[in-house]
Amino acid sequence: MTLPSSPIALEVVQFSFRLGEKQILEAISFQVAQGEYVSIIGPNGAGKTTLLKCLIGIYPGGRGEIRWFGRSLGAYPRRQLARRISYVPQADGRLPPFTVEEFVLLGRYPYLSPFTTIRPEDRQAARQAMEATQVAHLADRLLETLSGGERQKVFLAAALAQGADVFLLDEPTTFLDYHHQAEIRALLRRLNAAGRTILTVTHDVNPAVLDSQRILALREGRIAFCGPPEQLMQPDVLRNIYSAELVLMPHPSTGQPIILPPALETNAEQKRLE
Repeated sequence: MTLPSSPIALEVVQFSFRLGEKQILEAISFQVAQGEYVSIIGPNGAGKTTLLKCLIGIYPGGRGEIRWFGRSLGAYPRRQLARRISYVPQADGRLPPFTVEEFVLLGRYPYLSPFTTIRPEDRQAARQAMEATQVAHLADRLLETLSGGERQKVFLAAALAQGADVFLLDEPTTFLDYHHQAEIRALLRRLNAAGRTILTVTHDVNPAVLDSQRILALREGRIAFCGPPEQLMQPDVLRNIYSAELVLMPHPSTGQPIILPPALETNAEQKRLE
């Protein structure tokens, strides 16, 4: 496995994790450099979301080591960790009764105590985050009135207002139409270009290889691949990850191989086979 050459943001060493009697992750080791964009892919049930939740301490415990910026995950007080790392979970349909601005201001919680009120600098950070994610015009709207794409941009605005160096995202474009997928992908690329470290879980390989500098693939709780996109997009490598024969062709703009959907048999072919 090729190691990142930049300073290390995240180091995972021989990490294993169980939920009840089920072994979810087994001997996971990898690094993420500061400023890197890494996508985690793999089949359903491979342990992708579990790994992300372990990295931020939502799922505590496990065997092995998780280190952020050279320091053990367990050594960070929660507020201090939140100043370095933002977590954007999967959209699950449950929304608090907040306006967009109120929700984005929640991202400032690492800098506030239970006895302090929202400060002018917190409102400024929230406003800048909403402008950067192009949701400032929605500031007074309730979350429940937004489309899925608008809502996802608001979640990213709250993460941005948090002022963190690292963004952990779980399926940030799931259930979005192509327009909003493109907007979210462009926003993440801009954040990465500005120096933020991006670590995202996705089931969609094509955007992952087009956007990421490195891909981590899980299969049955173990690392099946870790490397650059061009090394991933080989028929034998993908077959080992997904147990399927996948058709590849070069992207017309970048030349990067992408996966084509399987073609269904035509009526003529079906009749010939009958």
